Amino acid sequence: MTILDGKETARAVREELKVRAEAFKAAYGKEIGLAVVLIGDDPASRIYVGNKVRACAEVGIRSVLKALPADTSEEEAVRVIEELAADDGVHGILVQLPLPPHLDEKKLLSRIPAEKDVDGFLPENAGALALGAPRTVSCTPKGVMELLRRYDIPVRGRRAVVVGRSAIVGRPMALLLLNADATVTVCHSHTRDLADITREADILVAAVGKPRFVTADMIKDGAVVIDVGINRLDGKLVGDVDYEGAAEKASFLTPVPGGVGPMTIAMLLSNTVEAAERRP
Repeated sequence: MTILDGKETARAVREELKVRAEAFKAAYGKEIGLAVVLIGDDPASRIYVGNKVRACAEVGIRSVLKALPADTSEEEAVRVIEELAADDGVHGILVQLPLPPHLDEKKLLSRIPAEKDVDGFLPENAGALALGAPRTVSCTPKGVMELLRRYDIPVRGRRAVVVGRSAIVGRPMALLLLNADATVTVCHSHTRDLADITREADILVAAVGKPRFVTADMIKDGAVVIDVGINRLDGKLVGDVDYEGAAEKASFLTPVPGGVGPMTIAMLLSNTVEAAERRP
């Protein structure tokens, strides 16, 4: 069984992006800029944002952090996003989720121009992916595809099963695999005989948000198993896959932590660099 090392792969991606960021600065006389809007004091969000800011610094991307209090009005939040949208020095904008409950997530995200939507959440970018002409792709599924590519794992013609249908991970993951010529099944909470379906998968992606949900008896011998989940269980971070059991069946397996997670941030940086190169 081979471990799909997201940490090392993400490091290699960042090194490549650093070269591109330096070339951009040399060509246009300015740095690539990523703006992060953080509203409220959610501890996990602050950690995520801190990780993103540090990753930007490593690559040579200028980060702009707009930290707003939890009681920020919707009008003020919209104003901040629209200012960033109009700033030619900002090539990517992300609004850190979740938002305080009084704010309308869809309304705020809709103020981000599609060309600066480096999370790939907007309907314009999600629709382009669905039509087979992707522009900016949601970071986690893009990271999974990058792991498969860099480990020379073939996708074309293989049977892929995605467990989970969220708009951020499950659905775009299925579309990316479909666009790469896999035969794809999406499973969810209403799927009958789930284990019978997952045992058919050459590539199994678990993105259901339940700790150790996918057990060894649900995995085909020799399958590639991608664990997207990050859950806290008994004080430890665990994935959606029972790692020890899966390791006995899988040919390739992502660990948690250290698998898909580092790739998500690397792909955020990749999306930002690509956005800058398209519209310097």
